[in-house]
Amino acid sequence: MTKKSNPGTIAQNKKARFEYSLHETFEAGVELAGWEVKALRDGKAQLTDTYALLKNGEAFLLGCNITPLKTASTHVLADPKRTRKLLLHKKELAKLIGATKVKGQTCIPLALYWKGNRVKCEIALATGKKSHDKRASIKEREWKIDKQRTMKEYNR
Repeated sequence: MTKKSNPGTIAQNKKARFEYSLHETFEAGVELAGWEVKALRDGKAQLTDTYALLKNGEAFLLGCNITPLKTASTHVLADPKRTRKLLLHKKELAKLIGATKVKGQTCIPLALYWKGNRVKCEIALATGKKSHDKRASIKEREWKIDKQRTMKEYNR
């Protein structure tokens, strides 16, 4: 997925689908400050090296870089990598906390996107891939590309 799959998508964590095998996805709201919303409207967000921390029955987004706009954050001391709270239902939180206690599972964000006038974060339960799994992913991706090329040549 080289381009944004949805016009409402703000940022994607493309590395996550390669580094982890994803099991179950959830949609969470994100608690933001005013300057962050303005920066997100301008598309100034990065999700690389971001993860979700589950602590004391709450979920937090760590490492998400939202670059402040020069015009919007003149009166506020803006911290681009501050910890942001994720808003989930209690059942979803319980499911995430129970699953992350299982060995090897973690919770990672996949995308930030607009849903109406609100910012949502797609998070997933994931297990880290081994190097041989990553090689298999690369082979599969290259095979799809070759298959598309041959079909294009065949249909001419």
